[in-house]
Amino acid sequence: MAAVTDIGIDLGTASILVYTKGKGIVLKEPSVVAYDKDADKVKAIGEEARQMIGRTPGNIMAIRPLRQGVISDYMITEKMLRYFVQKAQGRKSFRKPRIAICVPSGVTDVERRAVEEATYQAGARDVTIIDEPIAAAIGAGIDITKPVGNLIVDIGGGTTDVAVISLGGIVVSTSIRVAGDNFNEAIIRYVRKNHKLFIGEQTAEAVKLQIGTACRRLETKSMDIKGRNVVTGLPKTIHLTSIEVCEALKDPVNQIVETVQNVLEKTPPELAADVSERGIVLTGGGALLDGIEEVIQEKTGINTMTAENPEMAVAAGTGKYVELMNKFNH
Repeated sequence: MAAVTDIGIDLGTASILVYTKGKGIVLKEPSVVAYDKDADKVKAIGEEARQMIGRTPGNIMAIRPLRQGVISDYMITEKMLRYFVQKAQGRKSFRKPRIAICVPSGVTDVERRAVEEATYQAGARDVTIIDEPIAAAIGAGIDITKPVGNLIVDIGGGTTDVAVISLGGIVVSTSIRVAGDNFNEAIIRYVRKNHKLFIGEQTAEAVKLQIGTACRRLETKSMDIKGRNVVTGLPKTIHLTSIEVCEALKDPVNQIVETVQNVLEKTPPELAADVSERGIVLTGGGALLDGIEEVIQEKTGINTMTAENPEMAVAAGTGKYVELMNKFNH
């Protein structure tokens, strides 16, 4: 079996990452498809389509076919997957790849089957479905095969997975539909309520990345943002500070912290002791939010750290999972 045909995919709500054996992460693009409903065809996929969000004429829709970690538009997801698989493999490949793909830990069997089916339709020879926290742990460099408890908090775009992992499996886990997208929505709501300004998804994302924070800092950052005045309907620019963004993000951040506390309460004592000794590991793009590790550490009293390249962890772990399980099972 040619090694090149092994692909790991992080099928995220916000972005798709593809990992190929020997090369690492070969592709990272937004999970967005621009669709022309008059001509009934796909206009653009990935980064090109993302730039169209909120800027399309009536006949073109910028669709995000995954909502909160689950397929909401099957046909479009399948087309998008096929496009990314072909792009990752390059033109030269004749063989169908073996693909490992991950799903949030809380999905139903039906949702899991939909992902599996879409991956086969996208051209896979063989499909392995992996729970996201397991992939995140492997990607973060944790040896999950040992009989030791590790707590992973994977904050993605649509879902946050919190899980205690030991001996290659999940012992306790919870998946909530609060993550990076909710940070954006919270910023949009806050700006509308307190500044009487409508802003789009892309502006909210820029605010989150540049001045977003989960806790108050000594140094205050700020930026100017443009949007539409709620009252007059005209374009307007306002000044937004990191203190305000911290206030805006309080709710979603607290929901994530509470989930971590709930999982810890359900963890068997031996594994809980391991976790308090080894610490909590954060992965996923949401882990890049400034101050989130401090907030979790403060509320749980457990040392919390963010994995290296947290947004890549799930994809890398998905790719390595197949190799790891082959060793583990022999």
